[in-house]
Amino acid sequence: MNTTVKNWYIVGVMDGRQLIGEVLYAIVQHDQTFRFFEGDYVTTSRIVSMDTEAQLVITSSHSQYQLIGKGKKAIIDLDDFELLRHGFSPEQIRTLNSSSPL
Repeated sequence: MNTTVKNWYIVGVMDGRQLIGEVLYAIVQHDQTFRFFEGDYVTTSRIVSMDTEAQLVITSSHSQYQLIGKGKKAIIDLDDFELLRHGFSPEQIRTLNSSSPL
């Protein structure tokens, strides 16, 4: 296994009403590849395979993520994807959008 994560979300990225793809947003528990430290956030490339029984996600970059515990599903707009990539959780993005005067 490459990377073990907790507090995870499967995030659908939408462009209007069209689903662009799904990514994993999570907190790293352990990483055998030494790309991440424990407690780092990770936003993956597009998910290409997910085994819900084994709690395993494989991404388009061929990375494997073992999911620990129960996760959540979220949807964000493509315009907010960079916030996700910079470490904002889907819940934080939703809060930012709901408090925005625009």
